[in-house]
Amino acid sequence: MPAFSDRLAEAVRQKGPLCVGIDPRWESLPKAIRESVRDEEADERAAIAFFEFGRKVLELVRPYSGVVKPQAAFFELLGPNGMEMLQQLLQEAKQQGFVTILDAKRGDIASTATAYADAAFSGCAIDGETFPVWNADSLTINPYLGRDAVEPFLTAAKTNERGTFVLVRTSNPGAGLFQDLVCDGKPVYRHVAEEVAKWNAATIGSCGLGDVGAVVGATHPRELVELRGVMPDVWFLVPGYGAQGGNAADVKAAYRADGLGAIVNSSRGITFPFHPDAPDWEAKIVAAAQKAQSELKP
Repeated sequence: MPAFSDRLAEAVRQKGPLCVGIDPRWESLPKAIRESVRDEEADERAAIAFFEFGRKVLELVRPYSGVVKPQAAFFELLGPNGMEMLQQLLQEAKQQGFVTILDAKRGDIASTATAYADAAFSGCAIDGETFPVWNADSLTINPYLGRDAVEPFLTAAKTNERGTFVLVRTSNPGAGLFQDLVCDGKPVYRHVAEEVAKWNAATIGSCGLGDVGAVVGATHPRELVELRGVMPDVWFLVPGYGAQGGNAADVKAAYRADGLGAIVNSSRGITFPFHPDAPDWEAKIVAAAQKAQSELKP
């Protein structure tokens, strides 16, 4: 199997840098989807609806995006049924040819980090037999606990030819509370970026980029310029485009000269550009994905 970075590069070459985030909310789902599960058991209704909506989104955006990012929290909120549907949605995405990012922002130490990493990538080993869990192509991780907390994820990703995206400069309004603090003459996010560049250096694929990516928000365009200079061979996962206020011009600095280097996430802007009662919700998703694909061309 090709390296994660090369699989991601191929997806971007074929369909562009748009990454579709799948963050389902019951009250935002199309009325038709909610009514389709009316006869299901109450504790299963929302989970089945999340899967059916997610599957339809995959079908609709497939011509415009090769990367999808389910957000684990919205499925976990529904308990075991929701987690089962997340597993099935990840499987469906892979069957449809998408590169998958499990957005769970994991971060812990030692055996706990290893368990999180195995769940994301290789699966659970019992008496010599391995049972897949999420089987995602990549995982978002939080580096706050330091190198020993990151290492199990990097090791598991390398062993299984998967990728990671490390939080570096996030898109939320309060990100600067810690990330902008100056330490040894540089903001904390710069220190994290420099470490990510080091971790990535040993994983460079034939596309010229590695398997250890960085999350860098579109809501910080000046930092995108700065961080592309610090991490020239690192894939950027860029949130904040669309509903969070970032625009296509803001993300241009994330791309390398060859047009690779960044995938730009849009969640609500692609999956919920409609009123829940709208009968033409599918057409609105297609139009939003098509528009984003066009806007985000490097």
